[in-house]
Amino acid sequence: MDGVPRVPEQRGPGSPKEPPAALRFGVLGPVRAWRGGEPLATGSPQQRALLAALLLREGRTATAGELIDALWGEDPPSQALAAVRTYASRLRKVLDPGVLVSESGGYAVRGLGDGALDLAVAQELAAEAEKARTAGDLGHAREALGRALALWDGEPLAGVPGPYAEAQRVRLEEWRLQLLETRLDMDLEQGCHAEAVSELTALTAAHPLRERLRELLMLALYRSGRQAEALAVYADTRRLLADELGVDPRPGLRELQRRILQADPGLAEPSAPAAEPAAVPVRPAQLPATVPDFTGRAPVVRELSEVLASADGRVMAVSALAGIGGVGKTTLAVHVAHQARPAFPDGQLYVDLQGAGPRPAEPETVLGSFLRALGTPDSAIPDSLEDRAALYRSLLDGRRVLVLLDNARDAAQVRPLLPGTDGCAALVTSRVRMVDLAGAHLVDLDVMSPDEALSLFTKIVGRERVASEREAALDVVAACGFLPLAIRIAASRLAARRTWTVSVLAAKLADERRRLDELQAGDLAVKATFELGYGQLEPAQARAFRLLGLADGPDISLAAAAAVLDLPAEETEDLLEALVDTSLLESAAPGRYRLHDLVRLYARACAERDEHPPSEREAALSRLLDFYLATAAGVYASERPGDRLVEDLETTRYPGLRFDDGSAALDWLYTESAALLACVRQAAGTPRLRRAVDLLWAARDLAESGANFRAYEATAVAMCQATRAAGDLRAEGRARNTLTGVLLVTGRIQRAGEEARLAMECAGSAGDATAASWAAQDRGLIALHQHRYADGKVFFDQAIAGFRAARNGLCEATALCNLSRAYLGMGNTAKAVEFAQHGLAVHVRVGSTMRLANGHYALGVALIAAGRHPEALGQFSEALTIFADHRQRLWEGTTHFRIAEAHIAARRPSRAAQHAEQALALGCIGGDRTRGSVLTLLGRALSELGQADRAKACWREALHLFEENGASEADAVRLLLAPATAA
Repeated sequence: MDGVPRVPEQRGPGSPKEPPAALRFGVLGPVRAWRGGEPLATGSPQQRALLAALLLREGRTATAGELIDALWGEDPPSQALAAVRTYASRLRKVLDPGVLVSESGGYAVRGLGDGALDLAVAQELAAEAEKARTAGDLGHAREALGRALALWDGEPLAGVPGPYAEAQRVRLEEWRLQLLETRLDMDLEQGCHAEAVSELTALTAAHPLRERLRELLMLALYRSGRQAEALAVYADTRRLLADELGVDPRPGLRELQRRILQADPGLAEPSAPAAEPAAVPVRPAQLPATVPDFTGRAPVVRELSEVLASADGRVMAVSALAGIGGVGKTTLAVHVAHQARPAFPDGQLYVDLQGAGPRPAEPETVLGSFLRALGTPDSAIPDSLEDRAALYRSLLDGRRVLVLLDNARDAAQVRPLLPGTDGCAALVTSRVRMVDLAGAHLVDLDVMSPDEALSLFTKIVGRERVASEREAALDVVAACGFLPLAIRIAASRLAARRTWTVSVLAAKLADERRRLDELQAGDLAVKATFELGYGQLEPAQARAFRLLGLADGPDISLAAAAAVLDLPAEETEDLLEALVDTSLLESAAPGRYRLHDLVRLYARACAERDEHPPSEREAALSRLLDFYLATAAGVYASERPGDRLVEDLETTRYPGLRFDDGSAALDWLYTESAALLACVRQAAGTPRLRRAVDLLWAARDLAESGANFRAYEATAVAMCQATRAAGDLRAEGRARNTLTGVLLVTGRIQRAGEEARLAMECAGSAGDATAASWAAQDRGLIALHQHRYADGKVFFDQAIAGFRAARNGLCEATALCNLSRAYLGMGNTAKAVEFAQHGLAVHVRVGSTMRLANGHYALGVALIAAGRHPEALGQFSEALTIFADHRQRLWEGTTHFRIAEAHIAARRPSRAAQHAEQALALGCIGGDRTRGSVLTLLGRALSELGQADRAKACWREALHLFEENGASEADAVRLLLAPATAA
C-alpha cells in the first residue's frame, strides 16, 4: 500500500541464529519492552527516544550524530554524545545480550525474533489483508486489518521527545487512518453500512478535514436510507473546507454528492450483503444515566472508545479503568458506555460490584442477575458459578453486548463475568490495577487538568460567579487536587449557598487540617472514599501508607521511602507497589512514588489517629532527614575531597547512599532536590532543625550550579527565620551562610553583605569556627565586588587562618585563590599570580576535583592581568573542562567570560565575541551584575568588528542592569555610549 512504513527487519550481519526468547517491543503507543509477560524498564523519555530510533532503523546502524539529531535536533545539549552513550549503556543492561550492538561509532538493534515489534506485526497483517482483498476474500481482509489496527495502543511513540519521534508519530498516525479507511471501505462493500455510520460519525468529528472519511460517511448514510443526512455531510464539508482552507471539496466528493442527488442506482448496497445478526428477544439497557455536566477527559474517552470499537464482531474487547477513589472512574465509564451504545445493539449490562466495600458482590449473584436480564427464566438458571458462567457466555454468542463492571475488587471477581465471544466488550472500573486480567487494555485515570477542573467547577457553580473570581476559583480546584469528586462536592456546596463568594470557599479550603472535613456534601465525602481503600490494606501496607504521608515534597524515591519505613529496599518496594496497585499511591517514575495531595492529607490524619506509639511519626521523619543528610554529605565529599566541612556536620543515625562515581552522585542530588529541600523546610520548629540546616549547607551545589537556586533561596530564608525563632545561634549562623552563598551567586551584593555580617556574628557568639571562617570568606568576596580590596584581604586572611586551624586544605586553597583577586584589585599583579599559583598547588595536593577548576580559574584571571594571555587561556581551558564535567553551568559561563577578556586583551575581537555570547547563554556567577560586564565586553568586541549598532545595544542593556543594581560600572558604560549620545 502507498504510504506504508517499511518493516524493520531487525536482522543484519552477526545476528544470532536463535533470537532471544520472548523479547518484544512496542512503538504503536508508549515505547515499551517486554521479556515474556514481564515489562522492562526503558528509562527516561530521552532513553526511550533512543530505543525508538534504533527500533525503526530496520536493523541498520545509526551513527552517534544521527541519534543526537533524532533526540535533540538543531539544539543538542553540550553533553549530548555522553548522554547518548549513557542511554545506550543503560538499555544494553536491560535487553538480552547482543541485541543492542555498537559498531562504526554508532548503535543498532539486531537479532530480534519474528513478531518482536508491534509495527512489524501490523505491517505483515496489512499486507495479508491487501492480498486477501485482491483475492476477493473480504471477510479475511477485514479480520486481518482489524487485528492490525488493534495493535495501536494510543498515540504512537507517546511521550517520546525529539524531532525524529515527532515525524514518526505523524507518519504512523497517517498510516493508521489509511488502514482504518480501507477497513471501513470493505465494511461498506460487505453491506455493513448501518454499523459503520456511528464509527464514521465519530471519526469525522475527530478528523474533520479528512475528505475520504466524509465520503465514506455520506455513502454509509445514503445506503442506510438517510439521503438528507448524507447531503448535509457534504454541505458541512464544503463549508468547513472553505472556512479552514479556502478550497472546495475534491472531485470525488463532489461526484458522490451529484450521484446521491440523482439517486444513482450504482450507489445501492452490494447485491450480497452480510447477514444481519439474528434478533434477540431481550435487549437489556442497564446503563446508569450519564451526568449532564460531564467535562473533559477527551484523550481517555477517545482511547476507550477506540478499544470498544475494536469489538466489531471479530474480537472480544476488555478495558480495565483504574484510579484513585473520587477520580471519576464510574462517571467516565458510564459516559463512554453511552457513547458506544450504537455499536452494541443487542444490549448493555451493568453492575456495581462494590469492590471497595466490606462485602463485594459475589460473581454467582451477578451472573444470576445478568441471565435474568438476558431473558433466562429463574427455573433455567444453574446453581454453580461454572454453569452460570457457561450459560452466560452461550447466551452472548453471536450477540453484540457491552458489559460495564463497575467498582471491581480484583481480577478474580471479574473473570467469570467477562463475555467470552467475539463482538462483545467489557468495561471494568476498579481502584486496583488489573495487571493479572489477561488481554485487558489497562487505563490509569489521573486527576483532571487545571482547565478541565475549572470547567467542571464552572458548570456546577455558574459562569457568572466564577468569571468575577477566576483566581479564587483556580485556588479552589487546586485545593481539591483537581480530583473530580472533590471539585463536585466543593462546587455543590457553593451552588447551594448563594451568600457565599468563591473567595469564601477558597479560604475554607486553604486550611489543610480542615480541608477533608470541608469536602463533604450530603452523602458525598472525599474522606469516606479514601477510607474504603485504606480499610482494605494489610497492616504493613497501612503503616507504609500512613508514614509516607508524613513527608513533604512532590514525590519520594524508593531509597528515601525505605528510610521512612525503616525497612530493606526490597520489602519497601513490595509495599509501595502494592499501594500503587490499590491506587492509593502513584508511580511517578521507575523507583519514584507520590501521593495525591488530598490522599496525603488523609494519610497524615490516619497517622495521627492510628500510628502507635505516636513517637514513630517523628522517628520516621528523623530517619528521612538522616538519609538525606548522610547522602548529601557523601555527594559533597566526593565533589570536594579535602574539604573537612562534612566532619563538622550534625551526626546521623540512619545511613545514606554511596556512589561509585561522581556523575551518579550528582544525578541523585539534582533528582532529589525538590524532595530534599521540602525535608529541610519541614524541619522548622522541630528538634531536627540543626540537621536540616546542615543538609542545606551540604547541598549547596543546588544553588551554585544555578539549577535550583530559587527553591534553594526560599528554603534558606525559611531556615534563617526558623533558627532565629528557635534562638539557636549555631544553626542561624550556618543558615545565613547558605543564604549568603545563593545571594552571591545571583549578584545581590548588598543583601549578601548584611547576611554575611549576621552570619559571622552568630558564628562568633556560638563558637562555631567553621561557620565563622565561611562567613569571613563570603565577606571578602563581597568586598571584592564593592572594590574594597584592602578589606577583602583582611577577610581572606582571617578565613585562611581559620581554615588552616581546622586543617581544611580545600577551603584554604579557595581562600588563597580569592586573596589573589584582592591583590589584583590593589594593583599588585605579581602577588596575585603568586597566591593564585599557591592556591592551585594546594588544590592539586589535597586532590580536589570540582574546586580544582576554581584554582585554574583564579590563576587565569591573574595571568590576564599580567599580560600572559596564552597561559591564561590554558588555565581557563582546564577550568572549563572540570566545570562542565561537574555540571557547574554558571561557572562554565563565568569562565567563558574570562576567556573573552583574554581574547579582547590579545586583540582577537571575533573570538572574544564568541565566548561572551556563550557566557550569556549559560549564565554567570553574580547574576545581572556579571551579565552587565559580559554585555559590556561583548559590545567592545562588536565595536572592534565594525558592528556599531549591535555594540550600542549591548551597552544600553548593560547600563540598564548596572543602574538597576546600583553598580559603579555604570559610569564606564555611560562613557562608551557618550559618543552615540552626542551624535
